[in-house]
Amino acid sequence: MPDARMMSQMAEQAGFIAALDQSGGSTPGALRLYGIADTDYGNEDEMFRLVHEMRVRIMTAPAFSGDKVIGTILFERTMDGDAKGKPVPSFLWEDRGVVPFLKIDKGLAAEVNGVQVMKPMPELDGLLERAVKKGIFGTKMRSVIAHANRAGIAAVVHQQFTVGQRIIGHGLVPIIEPEVSINSPTKREAEVILREEILRELDALPADQKVMLKLTLPSVDDFYKPLVDHKSVIRVVALSGGYSRAEACEKLSHNHGMIASFSRALAEDLRVTMSDAEFERSMKEAIDQIYAASAVK
Repeated sequence: MPDARMMSQMAEQAGFIAALDQSGGSTPGALRLYGIADTDYGNEDEMFRLVHEMRVRIMTAPAFSGDKVIGTILFERTMDGDAKGKPVPSFLWEDRGVVPFLKIDKGLAAEVNGVQVMKPMPELDGLLERAVKKGIFGTKMRSVIAHANRAGIAAVVHQQFTVGQRIIGHGLVPIIEPEVSINSPTKREAEVILREEILRELDALPADQKVMLKLTLPSVDDFYKPLVDHKSVIRVVALSGGYSRAEACEKLSHNHGMIASFSRALAEDLRVTMSDAEFERSMKEAIDQIYAASAVK
């Protein structure tokens, strides 16, 4: 069973979830935004060392605490790393009061029927067992929807919920993330189908199973309110999806009951060359802005 104190925090406390889960494919872009060029490292190990240093700098900033950042999503290597001499999940929960989640997907398959489902995860059960031992509360997995194709969207949602039940079986809470591309020419139509398919899966869940949802900010304000209010949903969180922090926060503020789970939008003003004082000030400004947009409305 998930930790009761963590569950209470995720279900009831004001705040947002920070996404520090860039994987191998998205890490170079995150480092470039931070001011570290591709030529500043020579191999994958050096790249991951640099991004871990960036993440630790974020997690150890004074403003990064459970008062406003109620959870954070970690990349597998980050889960296995240390912060201030402690395993990262332990540091987050024991020192900062932040609930740790783990990104578990292995990337996206090629597009079929206007969507990209998740690649196979043959080592999933072993990873989940390891996550439980490290004090992880839940997981996150991402699919992408590019077009309003019902067969494709149904396949994405069904895969997410099928894997979600395996995650629940390990005593973890799944964050189900079927991202609708903000550049989709049929974004609004895709969201209609997505909501229908998610509700179908939610209604079929056993009474003792609950999930979280991570969704693109919708084209119509409060469009996902039926999901926010569903008995099987602990929380609905919003991804920034390529919007700037200002844009994402503005859109989020019009969606009642949704809170942020931003990645790039959280770190967009941070630079490796900043002094500690500058870095901490920038972090506080970002956290305050995202927290305000996530506040119960």
